[in-house]
Parts: sequence; structure tokens; C-alpha cells
Amino acid sequence: MNSISFHLDTVPDVSDQQTSLVIYGIMGFIQLHAGDYMLVVTGRESIGSIQGKPIYQANRFEIIPLANGVANLPADQQTDEGVFVDLLQQHLKSGVIYYSPSYDLTQSLQRQAKLDASQPLWKRSDERFFWNKFISSKLIDAAETDPEFGAFVMPLLQGFVQVSVCRVNNQPFVLGLITRRSRHRPGTRYFSRGVDAHGHVSNYVETEQLALYDGPDAKLPLSGQRQMAYVQTRGSIPVYWAQLINLKYTPRLWVGDSKKSAAAARLHFDEQITTYGDQYLINLVNTKGYELPMGQAYANVVKQLNDPRLHYTHFDFHKECSKMRWHRIQLLVDDLKDALIAQGYYEYDAKQGVTKTQTSVVRTNCMDCLDRTNVVQSTLAKWVLTSQLRELGVLGTNEVLDQHEAFMSIFRSAWADNADRVSSMYSGTGALKTDFTRTGNRTKAGALQDLNNSITRYIKNNFLDGQRQDGFDLFLGNYRVGTDASSPFVTEKPLRVRALPPIVVFSLLMLLLHLLRPSLFGLHSLTTYLAILIFWISVLMSAVKFALRHSEFFVDLPHLLSPPQTADASSEKPN
Repeated sequence: MNSISFHLDTVPDVSDQQTSLVIYGIMGFIQLHAGDYMLVVTGRESIGSIQGKPIYQANRFEIIPLANGVANLPADQQTDEGVFVDLLQQHLKSGVIYYSPSYDLTQSLQRQAKLDASQPLWKRSDERFFWNKFISSKLIDAAETDPEFGAFVMPLLQGFVQVSVCRVNNQPFVLGLITRRSRHRPGTRYFSRGVDAHGHVSNYVETEQLALYDGPDAKLPLSGQRQMAYVQTRGSIPVYWAQLINLKYTPRLWVGDSKKSAAAARLHFDEQITTYGDQYLINLVNTKGYELPMGQAYANVVKQLNDPRLHYTHFDFHKECSKMRWHRIQLLVDDLKDALIAQGYYEYDAKQGVTKTQTSVVRTNCMDCLDRTNVVQSTLAKWVLTSQLRELGVLGTNEVLDQHEAFMSIFRSAWADNADRVSSMYSGTGALKTDFTRTGNRTKAGALQDLNNSITRYIKNNFLDGQRQDGFDLFLGNYRVGTDASSPFVTEKPLRVRALPPIVVFSLLMLLLHLLRPSLFGLHSLTTYLAILIFWISVLMSAVKFALRHSEFFVDLPHLLSPPQTADASSEKPN
């Protein structure tokens, strides 16, 4: 590679060449054993624009070593260095990254209205959603002393962005959907649960729906003479809890001390109330069975806090919407109608300035804050958008969006794609129940797809998520590479554990051969044949029982940091 060209949206586009590397932005720097590595964006796709400001999805990355010191490292550190770089590459490829050189993707429109627009983006950004803040720290420090370095600080958002020009009653407007994933307490499905001592919860996401309108006869592109926005949040149940993966489809559930949970939840809700106002807490977990303790723990914490700004509702999604009665979600909307009217939404008029603000927020959760949560959030978003379009005069007083199928196709697809994106970052697969979000109906084909996703989740969560969790912890600075000579990736397993996989493979092969090609073994006695089949089946069953008893040796656990609360949960006897 003979040259590096920086392209910071102030010069004409430069085409990729085999002899050059075009850099659209510096993500930051990270220190490994051999020294600093520079992480850069080398490919991007235009998503559209908001207020005339372009938004891009970063789709290619490079990790450039700034010091050629790998060859001087001890052999084990050279090996680790390669693993660290691979973890960073996998993290960048698996998480969807967005950025804009001029629009603050990390802040809602309502928060942006209160900020000094003359400040650079990195100073205005919401630190919760500034995904690369840790690896940008060296550039930020340099910019504090020399502002020219500030041009190289590029806040990145991990989440989802879609901007669509829509028409209802032949009136054009922009529908935008921005989902922001918090960099605090991040991770994969079973390795990041509940709340921590700082009040941060796992899988915390803010989703903002935008409607930008220039008038009934406006020409494209729209500038947003009138802007409306509605924000919702989701996040793990704010108590101390964990699910310990153990090769079973449903992991062991652990719920921590309620007083400790209440103290952490107090910190969580204090921050949420400061940011958003009153909290309308919608808990969608089951009211019986495996999920019952989580519903009880959440209700108990809210009761202990005894805060009139917390409004708790438990809606058993699976019970209320069983047998494909998904229209019953409207029951929840009806219960929340007065609260939705009272909380309002953000509105800006170019002639009058800010005319409305959203005064509270709906915080929705299920167990994973993915599938049921997204269905409910999209339903509430449609209700609010209907009110907004009526106010703009796009819809009539009694007109509903469901009467406009072309628009509803765009709306449903946006929320379904949002569900898949959030789910893939956390669970490793697309979301469940997206057939309802996409079509407005629950289908048998959708149920079969959910089954496929559930099986895929089981495999990834048990056997692949340890590496994904390591990628989060390394990129976000939760784990920092030091001078310790011992490798975090070296794990010694007992011989019987290492011997089990080949035994299982051989036993399964022999069982299949005896079932499909018994003639290969020259067996003439039915009794002997059945005895051999029973032998190989018993070997497989014994192997499965051994694996379940010693599951900690077979699941893919993180190497860099122990999963939060796992030590506390593991020290207690199973319920």
C-alpha cells in the first residue's frame, strides 16, 4: 500500500485504489502489546440525510499498527496480539456503526435544541451513545490542547438508522428511526444481564422516531420546517440477576439481594428521570413459570423505591396475546392512552421555534428487551405518529394510518429491521415476532422462523458468545491490555473433558452406520444388533449427562473478564 488518503467530507470523493487506502474517518487508537493501533473507517454507505445533513453507515474498517513491534514480542504475546486484533475485527463487522460529519446522531432532537450548536460534535455528543469514546480518548485529549485535532474526532453510533421519504394523502414527509445502543454495560445475551452498581442496565437502547414536514406542496429534499420526534427506551430489568448458561435450553435463573438491587435501581432511575422525566415502566414478562421471579423482583424494587415518578404496569404479553390474538396489544395502548397524551412529543416550527416537548418516557422490557419489547414499542410509535400527522394536517381528524397500506409497509419494515438489528447485536440472531411487525399479522411462517432463530440463538449463546463478549470488553475499554506475561486465552481442561468431543463424534458415527448400513458389520443376530445399538445410545446419553454436569468446561465463556454477577450467582446453590 503506497499511500493513505484522508477524506473528511471537505474534499471531493476519492476512489479506492489498489495502491492507496481511503480513510473516511479515524475511529480512534487502542494499545495492545506491540503498541498503538489506529482503527479507521475505509468504506461507507449513504443512509440519507436529516435537516440536509448526511448520514453514513460504516461498512469497511482497517486496523493499522503504528509500531512494528510484534516481531519483538515473546511468542505467547505474539499469539495473543493476533487474537486481540481478530476480536476487534469481529466486533467491527458484527456491530452496525453509523456516523455523520454534521448531524449529532447520539442526541435526540429535543436534547439537541438545548445544546450549543457552535460546539464540535464530539463535545455535544451524549456520552452514553458515543460508542468509540474510549478509543477516541487520545484524540480528545489532544483536541483539548489543540482544537485542530478535534476535526479527527468522529463520534460513532452503534444501533440502527433509517431515513425514508414517505407520502400520505399525497403529502411528503420524512420518517426517521434512530436507535442508540448504550456503551455502558454492553455485551451478549447471557453474559450481560440486569443492573450494575452504577445504575447501568444491560441492553439499554433509546429509540427516536422522527417526522419532518415542509408543507403539503413541498419539493424534495425536505429541510424539516416542522419537526416532530418521539422517544422510547428499553433496558434490562434493573435488579441484580443473571442466567447461567449450562447447555440447557433454559439457563439457571439467579436473582440477587433485593436491597442491593433497590440501591442500584435508584441510581438508574435517577439518571433516567433527569434525562427524560417520569418513567412509564412496561414489564412484559410472564406472570407465571420461569419468568415469574423476574416480574416479582421488578415490582418489589419499584415498591421499595416508592417514587411517584415511576408508573409501573405489568402486561403479560404471552398470556394476553396467546393463540395469535395479537390485536390485544391494543389493550395496553388503551391503558396508556392518558399517559401518552400527557407526555406529548417534541415539536419544532421554523417560524416559532420549539412549541412542544416530551415530558416523560415509556421504558419497556421483556426478558431480553428484544422481541416482545419491539412489538409494543412499534405499536406505541404508530399511535403517536398518528397524532402527529393529524396535527400536521396530513391525516384527517378520524383517519388512521392503517388505511394507507403503502406507507404502513414502509413503517412496518423500518421497525422490523430495527428489531433485527438490535437483536443481532445482543443475541446473535434477528428478532422473534417480526412477522407481526412487518405485516400486522402473526403467521405460521413467522412462528417457524422464530423457531429457527431460537435454535440458532441457543447454539451461539452457548458456544460462540464468549468471543463476542471479549470483543465488546476490548473495544469499549472494559478490558485493557497490560504488561502481564500470562495469557488470558490459555485455559487448561481435564483430559476427560478434552476427550469427550471425539468420543461423541465417534459414537454418533457408529450409531448412524449401524442404523443406515448394518451390513458393513456382518451382523446376523437381531439380539446382537439391538445390543450394539443400545450400547452406542448409552455412550451418547452418558456423554450428554457428563457435559450437563460439567457444563462450565463446554460453554464458550469470555476470557478477558468474568461475566457480571456470575461469581455471586455461581456461589449459591441452584434453586
